[in-house]
Amino acid sequence: MSDTRRRVKVYTLNEDRQWDDRGTGHVSSTYVERLKGMSLLVRAEADGSLLLESKINPNTAYQKQQDTLIVWSEAENYDLALSFQEKAGCDEIWEKICQVQGKDPSVEVTQDLIESEEEHIEEMPETSPLIDLPSCELNKLEEIADLVTSVLSSPIRREKLALALENEGYIKKLLQLFQVCENLENTEGLHHLYEIIRGILFLNKATLFEVMFSDECIMDVVGCLEYDPSLAQPKRHREFLTKTAKFKEVIPITDSELRQKIHQTYRVQYIQDIILPTPSVFEENFLSTLTSFIFFNKVEIVSMLQEDEKFLSEVFAQLTDEATDDDKRCELVNFFKEFCAFSQTLQPQNRDAFFKTLAKLGILPALEIVMGMDDLQVRSAATDIFSYLVEFSPSMVREFVMQEAQQSDDDILLINVVIEQMICDTDPELGGAVQLMGLLRTLIDPENMLATANKTEKSEFLNFFYNHCMHVLTAPLLANTSEDKCEKDAVVGSTKSNTICPDNYQTAQLLALILELLTFCVEHHTYHIKNYIMNKDLLRRVLVLMNSKHTFLALCALRFMRRIIGLKDEFYNRYITKGNLFEPVINALLDNGTRYNLLNSAVIELFEFIRVEDIKSLIAHIVENFYNALESIEYVQTFKGLKTKYEQEKDRQNQKLNSVPSILRSNRFRRDARALEEDEEMWFNEDEEEEGEAVVPPVEKSKPEDDFPDSYEKFMETKKAKESEDKENLPKRTSAGGFKFTFSHSASAANGANSTNSKSVAAQTSPASSNGSSSKNATLTTAVTATKGSLVGLVDYPDDEDDDEEEETSPRKRPRLGS
Repeated sequence: MSDTRRRVKVYTLNEDRQWDDRGTGHVSSTYVERLKGMSLLVRAEADGSLLLESKINPNTAYQKQQDTLIVWSEAENYDLALSFQEKAGCDEIWEKICQVQGKDPSVEVTQDLIESEEEHIEEMPETSPLIDLPSCELNKLEEIADLVTSVLSSPIRREKLALALENEGYIKKLLQLFQVCENLENTEGLHHLYEIIRGILFLNKATLFEVMFSDECIMDVVGCLEYDPSLAQPKRHREFLTKTAKFKEVIPITDSELRQKIHQTYRVQYIQDIILPTPSVFEENFLSTLTSFIFFNKVEIVSMLQEDEKFLSEVFAQLTDEATDDDKRCELVNFFKEFCAFSQTLQPQNRDAFFKTLAKLGILPALEIVMGMDDLQVRSAATDIFSYLVEFSPSMVREFVMQEAQQSDDDILLINVVIEQMICDTDPELGGAVQLMGLLRTLIDPENMLATANKTEKSEFLNFFYNHCMHVLTAPLLANTSEDKCEKDAVVGSTKSNTICPDNYQTAQLLALILELLTFCVEHHTYHIKNYIMNKDLLRRVLVLMNSKHTFLALCALRFMRRIIGLKDEFYNRYITKGNLFEPVINALLDNGTRYNLLNSAVIELFEFIRVEDIKSLIAHIVENFYNALESIEYVQTFKGLKTKYEQEKDRQNQKLNSVPSILRSNRFRRDARALEEDEEMWFNEDEEEEGEAVVPPVEKSKPEDDFPDSYEKFMETKKAKESEDKENLPKRTSAGGFKFTFSHSASAANGANSTNSKSVAAQTSPASSNGSSSKNATLTTAVTATKGSLVGLVDYPDDEDDDEEEETSPRKRPRLGS
């Protein structure tokens, strides 16, 4: 067991009934020969000295409180407590104590306290077996108050006092005295009664609560608790409960027992939450039975309402009736909100039955109606109800919305109503939108989706979501990053080409929430989100937000790109390089200047990840297009490291090419140099597509040419017929074969508006944008390196397992050279 699990604080109770900290140490249960039994030992953390040595007496009543506290008494006025750092350590020591005493560790008190009292009497004959209560008179109130407060430190004495109060009907007599004192305006007596009633509550006995919280007594109990001696003036709790707090029946409740239980629960909850002061750490367990009393009352209320289907049916009918006025509908929604909150007290199987009853009665269609209403309070309560349903069963909600999609337009689907509420949240801090975003993430999380033999919830629901809902979610993002929006919002005289933006703080917050959800989709939704990003050119639109004056929004946009790159998916990498999508990121880095802030660190981390993971296509693209702008950044070695990786890869490709010169120089295959270079480029490209790298098959130089594989001969022969046509276009293609080429910045180019033959590919690249080197000796090197470098638009990379499904909606691939 780890040290943290054994770590405890030792407390003892002093004469003033305050707990003194005796030190921190590590506890163990060990047999001590001197004590002739198993004992609890605590050795100090600092020096190993003995803080506590206590024999586990078979007759001592040990109490476990709050999962991390063990309390017991070793003498009339000597109480001890061990406060554990971790629950696991407390449980282990508790099991040892129960093992010695032969008790079930599930109990919270190890001894039957009646037996303990008798044995305690044998050990201490001078102690009375029962506490003698003073007579219930005005002049005895101080004595009674002292008695009640004195027993609270001892579990055994608390039990004795509770038994005495129960047997003699003492509480009702005390409450009669309260009425007398109040009539006489006897302030001192009222203060004593406050201490007495508060002390009786801390006795933690359900049988006493039944008397105190009955209709006959509860208001007098509240009255006693108004007279706190520490207050200059008494509180007016009774006035609030009888006059201000009104019981609203959304539908008349005819069951008198149910009405009484609801009233009682509200008042007891008020006593616990409002009247009683916050208990100290050692007093919390004194009210555990009070908490249980409220808990079981709520269970009874929910069960009684759930069984009354006529009542619930009437509530639903009025909730969805257009004729219901707004105030009534607000009350109905608030009733359901509280009803669902009470349901959390049920056992799991009962809670299942509860929500299934609500689903059968039509809670989701009803929510769909009320969530679209103008009343902010109604919408807020409906959102809380929806959160209970999503937390209980996301699958139930998903099943409903998929069935609904077959009968309704997209605009009125429940999930789209939720998304629209998130988008239209009027709260400046978007509190409601944050809550709704969390619910949406739960609904689209594949981790909680079911997979059975007959159906896969993940594929069905995600298809539904991307077809019917995703356009609603991304609408604000696309609207705020459109070209029209950028031109309209451009700052006069700005040097930035895409100055935008949602500089309104609330809009920026909303876009940040949407981006957070889309980032989650990138991590969890594979080809669905990939298709969507490609079709909408979404990453380009998101990166427009790098210009926002709100740094948190720029960081959200960067995080979205970082998640995409983190997948190391060549499909995404092609999209990024073809669209030149590093440009806005690098511009943001350069615009940030020398400031050392979160944006600076996040951008550098993005490039460092690419370097460490050696993502070759991205490294080549960055170095070829942006290294001149980045080489001046020397406070990190990231960009120099990218250049080094790039050059190492280039050298490696050159070395591989040097292994085949004897074949290429053969007179049998010698033709026009340009045609030969093209054919060699095709050969290497084919190798890469098979192996993932431009690896040339091993060839023995001493072999006769006739032994060279027939496949290569056939390959060369089939190209001779096209030789003259190819020669005409080869110079353009060779010049385009360098590492640099002009990228299209338009959405259509990024989405794969590609040519269907090698001629048009060459024509798309202007001579001015190429490296300008058409040397015959260099062409072969650049052609092979391009298959691993920036010419990702001209080669066909190995695709991932989802590409079959992506093909229709993804950018069309460039044809293979020579195809």
